[in-house]
Amino acid sequence: MMRRKLLIALGVGALAAKEATSTIPIVMVGASDPIAARLVGNLARPGGNVTGTSTQTTAAVGKLLELIPQFLPGATRLAALWDPVNAISQQLRMGETLIAAARLHLLVRVIEVQTREDLDRAFAALRSARPDAVVVSGDTFFLGNAGRVAELALAQQLPVFSTGRLLTEAGILATYGTDATVVARRSAAYVQRILKGAKPGDLSVEQPTKFELIINLKTAKALGLTIPPALLVRADEVIQ
Repeated sequence: MMRRKLLIALGVGALAAKEATSTIPIVMVGASDPIAARLVGNLARPGGNVTGTSTQTTAAVGKLLELIPQFLPGATRLAALWDPVNAISQQLRMGETLIAAARLHLLVRVIEVQTREDLDRAFAALRSARPDAVVVSGDTFFLGNAGRVAELALAQQLPVFSTGRLLTEAGILATYGTDATVVARRSAAYVQRILKGAKPGDLSVEQPTKFELIINLKTAKALGLTIPPALLVRADEVIQ
């Protein structure tokens, strides 16, 4: 019996996997924007050796910025932290951040962060800059340092927003994005189908059907913020 091979790639790791092989099937898990990242040419029929799930984080970023003035009426100045290592997806997210900010008349200070030392320095710089809010990219680096981000934000009394749910669970104020657990579970279905003989090029890329608003009420209280009732009602989850 012939054994089938495949690669499972998280987020932007799918691009490295695609560059490494054009024959072994690749299941991407939560790629931000597969078409813009040149992972697939078409979501309905990828046609190559890559398929899987997308988080469409770029779209979520714009909506996240629209929510910030609802949390913080009168907010005009933001700081945006991003990791330029993941070039394509991060540039897309940062581009959407700047576009949405301009539309909402928000001023944005962009700060590059690639290491924990950079992260500490960024928040130290924000101590004097005092933006109204901070937007943190929901990519691998920030998710991996979620606890530190939340710790620094609370120490500086800064409301932080992101698209990565794990950051809210760690203690930032709010996130708006997809549920990573659901995305991973749906990706597993692609693995099963390919191992049974399906071709990745024939399997359409699954896009999220829902974005979740998660609010950390404990953090809001620590920051001295009162969350409008309309946002609490709208939230998919409120962390007490």
